[in-house]
Amino acid sequence: MLQLREKVKAFVNNRWLVFVCAMWIQSCAGIGYMFGSISPVIKSSMGYNQRQVAMLGVAKDLGDSIGFAAGSLCEVLPIWGILLIGVIQNFVGYGLVWLIVTQILPTVPLWVLCISIFVGTNGETYFNTAALVSGIQNFPKSRGPVVGILKGFAGLSGAILTQIYAMINAPNKASLIFMVAVGPSVVVFALMFIIRPVGGHKQLRPSDNRSFLLTYGVCLLLAAYLMGVVLLEDLGDLSQSLVVLCAVILIIIIFLPIAIPVVLVFFSEPRLQLEEHLLGEPHQLEANKPQQDENEVILSEVEDEKPPEVDSLPVFERQKRIAQLQARLLQAAADGAVRVKRRRGPRRGENFTLMQALVKADFWLMFFSLVLAAGSGVTVIDNMGQICQSLGYKDTSIFVSMISIWNFLGRVGGGYFSEVITRKYSYPRPVTMALVQVIMAFGFFYYAMGWPGEIYVITVLIGLGYGAHWAIVPASASELFGLKSFGALYNFLTLATPAGSLIFSGVIASGLYDYYAEKQASFRLQDLNAMSVIPLQKENSLSCKGSICYSLTFVILSGLCIVATVFSSIVVYRTKRVYANLYGKS
Repeated sequence: MLQLREKVKAFVNNRWLVFVCAMWIQSCAGIGYMFGSISPVIKSSMGYNQRQVAMLGVAKDLGDSIGFAAGSLCEVLPIWGILLIGVIQNFVGYGLVWLIVTQILPTVPLWVLCISIFVGTNGETYFNTAALVSGIQNFPKSRGPVVGILKGFAGLSGAILTQIYAMINAPNKASLIFMVAVGPSVVVFALMFIIRPVGGHKQLRPSDNRSFLLTYGVCLLLAAYLMGVVLLEDLGDLSQSLVVLCAVILIIIIFLPIAIPVVLVFFSEPRLQLEEHLLGEPHQLEANKPQQDENEVILSEVEDEKPPEVDSLPVFERQKRIAQLQARLLQAAADGAVRVKRRRGPRRGENFTLMQALVKADFWLMFFSLVLAAGSGVTVIDNMGQICQSLGYKDTSIFVSMISIWNFLGRVGGGYFSEVITRKYSYPRPVTMALVQVIMAFGFFYYAMGWPGEIYVITVLIGLGYGAHWAIVPASASELFGLKSFGALYNFLTLATPAGSLIFSGVIASGLYDYYAEKQASFRLQDLNAMSVIPLQKENSLSCKGSICYSLTFVILSGLCIVATVFSSIVVYRTKRVYANLYGKS
């Protein structure tokens, strides 16, 4: 009985259990991805026009991106407190929307509904922040895979919730809003005390690589299964019993990773855990360890006096030479030969506050690179329906679902490959970001040229590239600027997406689309010889056909991705020494 109690305690405190529960939270936390499904219900029930629905969409985007409060509170509240705030916001915000849409409450002005959707969607930022902060702190040596998998499940949550709702088969469409309000709230509330840092750096096991491979296998299985279900639903009407069966299988696949902590705790022999000092690399965990003792003297002269060839030495020799140099400088300072200077701020790889990071060029280079590349990617995602219609596809849902699935695979794959490049070769992680930006630039150029199968190419390449950014950038930020204020840093970086979307989608893409739509409409009227007799109808003036509708837009976006690649390459050049120190390669 005592041994069983110890195993249960070990199971509750196992970092893999925390990680799996964070995956489950993320699988229902992508509330913003459900807006495309609930907006038609709101529009028909409230009698709104498309412009009013677009205002609700802006409120949703703002709620999904403004996470300063979540990031700041991470430093003063426990993780469960962060999750509880998100639960309250999600339940109250979307619960109020449901009450208004079902007319249980009287009709309210549009701005009240905008505030409700903003509050409800803003709860997602608390879910994401809590999951990522706990994941990175528990897996400090596997940041890429952890961020990629967690962000991947967040990106796929819309498809997951859609399949679960199809199983319910509710006759009232407004019940989807009720599920968005209640479903994620119940799941997160049930798991919020499990999501926490548990000293993951002390739980290193040789089996961790196998556990991550199993998790990747589940991710690939989940993506393939959802792709198959989407294709089945597109090819024909499925019976309700078959829909229920598909949803049950989906839930079973999502639950599969729980086998990892169960096997590790209950069905494996206890192993001696290797502590961090065996790694022999004090810089390797510098971003994760507490702040240095106040009495410790920090000599900036070490960097000034260090010969350039020291950085090319093996790890142990490099550290020995630096220690000898520091000892000499300390002695010289004691003798009055040199004046000891204290650093005014942390160095890259140490813990930064948000304000300290905002004065660093590397942070802004990463931010603007994300604005250009991720903003271009979200422009495609937001306009995918009209892109498909302009090319003559009547059913756009399959391409919308496909780009979501490739977005998921991009996040998972971006985390995996960036980790391989960083861990195995000690290349800076932003190298991977530069590579995916080149791939995105090619995808945009392919469409602009009107080459065969452009819709499939752009769905795959842009989905993969956009998703990869949200695995690479948060992991890079945690390595360069530390974990102490990671929540605030991450939520500032998320502002890059709406900033890019506002310019690229709201100004460039929509403006060029309307220009070509009006041009085509005028040509049709000229053919009818009725330019001054028949006025342009609004629906016709906004309808554009052919790849020309987005060709020029995609040429511009391709060029912006190249500029983003240049920014990422500058970050790579500036952080080579940082990653060499972090991961022990010359």
